[in-house]
Amino acid sequence: MRDAAAFLAAHGFAGATPHPLPGDAGFRRYARLAGGPRPALLMDAPPPEDVGPYLRIGAHLRAAGLSAPEVIAADPGRGLLLIEDLGAATHADLLDAGADPAPLYAEAAEALAALHAVPPPDGLPAWDAAAMARATAATFLDWWWPAAFGGPAGDGIRRDLPAALHAVLGPFAGGARGFVHRDYFPANLLRLPDREGPRRTGIIDFQDAGLGHPAYDLLSLIEDARRDVPPAARESALRAYRARRAVPDLEAALAAHGAQRHLRIAALWVRLALRDAKPRYLVHGPRCWAQLDRALAHPACAPLRGFLDRHVPRDLRGNPDRVARLHAMAGAGG
Repeated sequence: MRDAAAFLAAHGFAGATPHPLPGDAGFRRYARLAGGPRPALLMDAPPPEDVGPYLRIGAHLRAAGLSAPEVIAADPGRGLLLIEDLGAATHADLLDAGADPAPLYAEAAEALAALHAVPPPDGLPAWDAAAMARATAATFLDWWWPAAFGGPAGDGIRRDLPAALHAVLGPFAGGARGFVHRDYFPANLLRLPDREGPRRTGIIDFQDAGLGHPAYDLLSLIEDARRDVPPAARESALRAYRARRAVPDLEAALAAHGAQRHLRIAALWVRLALRDAKPRYLVHGPRCWAQLDRALAHPACAPLRGFLDRHVPRDLRGNPDRVARLHAMAGAGG
């Protein structure tokens, strides 16, 4: 992390010792501060990161009565934030340690329903069919396709994929719209046992939120790209969410938004391997392709299923051989 000693000293944390936390797929870095006046984290978000959305959206969540970290101090120009430390008990860590998944997923869905019930703040970027089609092309066509086929996607493919996605997602454009976190999954949620109701779930990593359909967040939770979700936990989350919010055609909306998300993220792992030298994420590729296959079985996903059946043979639907070898080398220490 960059030298932030002056920033910390200016806000009463001169004697604090930063302990870096493991990085993720983005550019932000965090350190837990030991020895300061209160539990806190240092966020270092250098360009091209912009902490403005984090500050605005965090304030919106807290105003809605949800548990987002309090901002203790901020230097937006340098991308440095001093934020409340909600603890280390992420839902992902608790699940990895053997916690019962069903209560955790129910709590997460309860908080998600409360989040979706609040009118969204002004200025959120659209997370609609057009935006999702662009995001999918940026991973699937720009990175997965050349790695799988040995060359760029042609103009016809670049027209057909957005058309298929618009056909799948378009029917839900006029329905429920509101705040979507866009990465609502266990690694971005924390259990806060001293709080009640929706506030029991701490919410982080919300800076990329958009305006879209609530099925996207619910799908992100119950069909996690990074872990298998037991059927009982999935049903627990769906019951908890439905008890608090009614979403028309929810099953169809989950399938449609799931098909887009699974395709985009299956290809995102390829981009991370090739562009960012992070092949460790390729381990999640088979799960995402299996999730995509299940989503495509729903009638709502017929246009995208047709696109893939025409252009992508089944034996290619996975990590391309080129990047699979990168993953194998990384696992072997190569």
